[in-house]
Amino acid sequence: MTSAPPPTERYTHGHHASVLRAHAWRTVENSAAYLAPHLLGGLEILDVGSGPGTITIDLARRVSPGRVVGLDSSADVVEQATALAAREGVSNVEFTTGNAYALDFPDDSFDIVHAHQVLQHLADPVAALREMRRVTRPGGIIAARDVIYVSAAWFPLLPGLDDWMRIYQDVARSNGGDPNAGRALKALAHRAGLADVESTASIWCFSSRADREWWGGAWAERAVASSFAPQSIESGAATRDELQTVSSAWSAWVEDDDAWFSMPHGEIIARV
Repeated sequence: MTSAPPPTERYTHGHHASVLRAHAWRTVENSAAYLAPHLLGGLEILDVGSGPGTITIDLARRVSPGRVVGLDSSADVVEQATALAAREGVSNVEFTTGNAYALDFPDDSFDIVHAHQVLQHLADPVAALREMRRVTRPGGIIAARDVIYVSAAWFPLLPGLDDWMRIYQDVARSNGGDPNAGRALKALAHRAGLADVESTASIWCFSSRADREWWGGAWAERAVASSFAPQSIESGAATRDELQTVSSAWSAWVEDDDAWFSMPHGEIIARV
């Protein structure tokens, strides 16, 4: 196990209820389809940055009777994910707290190490990938997927959403991350010493009323009520009034039947 570097990053989204509700929408089908063909019964998987656990539990169902471990930095979130697995009767999954830079597992412990929307928040994603490589068995794979925020597109062209993008970019970078890390995943893997890397892309698209309420409704709340708000103000990226303008723009976007939003993601399958 390697030692963790001094903390130089802060998680932009935090763990407000509005964030966890949004993250709980995620499944293998909508967030890790590129990995699905590699999910075979009996495999052992580590899910780094498992959050509320919905992807992790889905992975466990697909590789049963294999073992899946979900790792997150927040003890409260780990507790919630553990309770969700119990409610859904999935017994081949466990959740624990941990650090992506110093995984508390021996070398060659897992067949697959997976990270969804994690590397974008790290100040040293290459170090994290090296640590993921350490705990991956020879012949196994590291799978990662991250958004490219700067390439998001939407309609209608509301000025408040332009403000949201500017603020988000500034806050994410002030927190030590790269909000557009999805476009650099292949390069990051190569820098981590991974030579056999398959790189793909996929898109989240939100247009239906239900999707608009899920995505836009969550951001209308997150802009003013989650830790994103004080981070924006402390970093100088936005004032409270500007955040309220962003929240109102998201609410208006939700109510517009013509509204549409797309978010491209980069993906990698790196063989060890």
